[in-house]
Amino acid sequence: MAEVNATAPGDAELAVVARKLVTPRGVRPGQVLVRDGRIAAVLGPGPAPAGVPVVDAGDAYVLPGLIDSHVHFRTPGLTHKEDWEHGSRAAVAGGVTTVLDMPNTVPPTLTPEAVREKAALVAGHSLVDYQFHIGVDPDRPELIAEVESSIATSAKIFMAGHHTAPTVIRDAVQLEKAFIAAAEADVQLVLHAEDDSLFALLDGWWGDPDSYQDYEARRPRSGGIAAVAKVIELVRRHGTKAHILHLSSAEEADLVCAARAAGMPVTFEVTGHHLSFTDADTRRLGARTRLSPSIRQQADQDRLWRALRAGQPSTIGSDHAPHTIEEKTRGVQQSPPGLPGVQELAVAVWTGMRRRWPEEDPDVAITRLTRFLSSGPAELFRLPGKGRLEAGADADLVVFAPEDAWMLSAREVRSKCGWSAYEGWTMTGRVLRTIRAGRVVWDAESGKFGTFEGRWLSPRQCDGDRG
Repeated sequence: MAEVNATAPGDAELAVVARKLVTPRGVRPGQVLVRDGRIAAVLGPGPAPAGVPVVDAGDAYVLPGLIDSHVHFRTPGLTHKEDWEHGSRAAVAGGVTTVLDMPNTVPPTLTPEAVREKAALVAGHSLVDYQFHIGVDPDRPELIAEVESSIATSAKIFMAGHHTAPTVIRDAVQLEKAFIAAAEADVQLVLHAEDDSLFALLDGWWGDPDSYQDYEARRPRSGGIAAVAKVIELVRRHGTKAHILHLSSAEEADLVCAARAAGMPVTFEVTGHHLSFTDADTRRLGARTRLSPSIRQQADQDRLWRALRAGQPSTIGSDHAPHTIEEKTRGVQQSPPGLPGVQELAVAVWTGMRRRWPEEDPDVAITRLTRFLSSGPAELFRLPGKGRLEAGADADLVVFAPEDAWMLSAREVRSKCGWSAYEGWTMTGRVLRTIRAGRVVWDAESGKFGTFEGRWLSPRQCDGDRG
């Protein structure tokens, strides 16, 4: 990939030239012209405007900027694990230009005032654009109906708790109030759908797990299946839009797909780690792949991959949830669930796609990946400037080399925690350059990042005013 300059008129500020632009109308050669942070035009092959800096992607793909709709960047209160400067560096190194951050911080982000305070803390410290999922207060779930769309258009419900998820809705009446309020306000619910009471019942019988050999069995699939069934019934009653996060089992996938086929507005996310690891890896890697929901069996992973190929999920997310090595090595009962993943997300999934379906046309495969990581989350979370290479969209672009093979080591990890469950993996595909709003924010060749100019995406900004 080369960068050159020329001289001629034209008001474009940057031209990105490639033989493989991934556009809504397919993969094709051409160039993307950028002006004022937006895509001014997507043209066919030909000379770039003279006098305009050119990024020549060669045979690499040029994708729309990726969107990770499930990150925990740990601000405020947990910044010893992660912060926005490190988290956003990890994001752009993985081709992600927009993130949606979760509310389980200290204090949790449960009110409009808390969202504004978080936005103020993040301002000037992010390489990526961002929105926030507001949290649903277990004591006052009806307040979701009063949240203005300029603050948040999505709300997170935890149906099960763990070390960093203190705001769990356990009461059935309160849970239904949240679904009613979200339907009234047209708020997209995003849910950690596991049945906390079922886990408590099992813990009272079995006791806490004392080895990772037992971990998946102690947080079984039945918790997710029971919770997803509850969600589907509430969606059926109230018409609430519900998005099941980090869906982990074959049965859950079947339930959500059946609900979708019946016309219900329920969707689901799969994560990079549920596509990459099985319970056998947790027995081997221990705390590094201790997660909530837990990593399931090979048959579940196979079902999730079949779902991906059939286009059944709406999004792929990282559930980027870093902890320090010290926290992760405290022992089975004290080690918190979660791993870093925003940097690894696209390359890990692409690696899995090429290994599982080596016969598939790479153009078809990259278009599928782009749907789950760009246009899908942009549509679900109402980010109209994002997720597509076409005139008028934000000039968020990723140059991705699909055949580059490389080994991930700790020195490549950009998250503040400094480790990755994927260390030692040979990856297929590499993010060579990431551009946000027409400016380079990551260049793999130099190892340099851009400046912290990411913005909080209010609906007004998304609808056309970049001010």
